[in-house]
Amino acid sequence: MAINWGPFFIVPSASQRTLSGRVVLRESFDEELLKEELAQLGYSHATVKATNPWYYRKKNTESWIKIDESSDKQNNFSVPWETTRLKNGEYEVLGIMHVSVREGDDERTIARQSIMDVTIKN
Repeated sequence: MAINWGPFFIVPSASQRTLSGRVVLRESFDEELLKEELAQLGYSHATVKATNPWYYRKKNTESWIKIDESSDKQNNFSVPWETTRLKNGEYEVLGIMHVSVREGDDERTIARQSIMDVTIKN
């Protein structure tokens, strides 16, 4: 059974999908479910750090363009995104949550992605 610990978008709110100007991208994850998955993978619960890089791309294109990244869990890994330079239209936003755990001297990182469709309308 798959354990979905996230990441979960809060971009900039769960229901807002049309963005304009400067927005703040945010994302969270469920620590308890993360611990369950780590246990299934044979890792301890000793989380070292979590980092979330953010990317965007125009819908139906191949390359992702990095917006920024954050390790600020307390502020939901928030990063500002200035959309005014983008053409109006359909885009995808990608958040990739990296969580590192330590096993003795060995550090391992697992990652999950979340992709959301948004409309830019400036």
